[in-house]
Amino acid sequence: MKFLRHVFAILFVAGLSSSCGGGDDDFGNLATVAQQRGFTALLAASDKAGITATLQAENANVTVFAPTNAAFDTLAKQLGFANAGELVTALPASDLSKILQYHVVSGTKSAADLRAAGASLQTSYRFEGAPATVRLKTGTGIAVTDAVLADATVTTADVRADNGVIHAVDKVLVPPGVLNVVQMAQANPATFSSLVGAVVATGLAPTLSGAGPFTVFAPVNTAFAAAPQGLTTAQLTSVLTYHVLSGQVLSSAIPFGTPIATLDTKTLDGATVAAQTITINSNLTITDTTTSAASILATDVRAVNGVIHVIGKVLIPR
Repeated sequence: MKFLRHVFAILFVAGLSSSCGGGDDDFGNLATVAQQRGFTALLAASDKAGITATLQAENANVTVFAPTNAAFDTLAKQLGFANAGELVTALPASDLSKILQYHVVSGTKSAADLRAAGASLQTSYRFEGAPATVRLKTGTGIAVTDAVLADATVTTADVRADNGVIHAVDKVLVPPGVLNVVQMAQANPATFSSLVGAVVATGLAPTLSGAGPFTVFAPVNTAFAAAPQGLTTAQLTSVLTYHVLSGQVLSSAIPFGTPIATLDTKTLDGATVAAQTITINSNLTITDTTTSAASILATDVRAVNGVIHVIGKVLIPR
């Protein structure tokens, strides 16, 4: 009887230890969990970028905002690729690395931690010598706002791994300084689809995708809806180049109250003129040739070849 009681006691303790999750390796590392959960596009990008080892590291201790396969497909199509596979193949490993680092936050942060984190989070991607940040929205659910001012919603939170946590998101987060100004606009169609359509229709996309740098005052979709309609291609080209400056002018360097030359050297009636100018006012409006100023809604959307400032009105040249 004593022997049986001893055996039962051992079995009870062993069972208690097992039920309490006595081991540390109950989930697998982040890469393993991502594979199990079907994040194949994310893992393909990670493999090409050379950061899979980071996800496998025992002491990683990071939070990963993991875009779904559908999210990768969506970004691919926005940028002109057929699917996520083509996107991963086309982008340089260095660019993929920057994009993926922008999805990683130091420390294991649960959904509750994110709700208590404040307005922004520092990511593992460094831009111009400092950690690039994402903004958090936690009013209803959790959303992450990226550098192109678009929101990614957390669709599945708190996917545990031994070395961190995964939160699935429905959009690939776009970091600053990786995509060009056209691609940045393409990556936020809810705001810029009208602008992108006009840029493509006039043949300006290759120019604005070039080395630059450019400063683009980008009207939102509602601004285009309120703008004059029925413009010819030549007139629309004049209008669009009236929104572009040569060189990168960040918000901190705007020369308020001084006429600034744009790239537009054609009037709406086709005459060739000196570069037409706009004036940016200290109240963050822009004066064009009309009596209605354009409000600057957001500044310093940083592209690899310049900067975008978002405005609420289509600027009209002479």
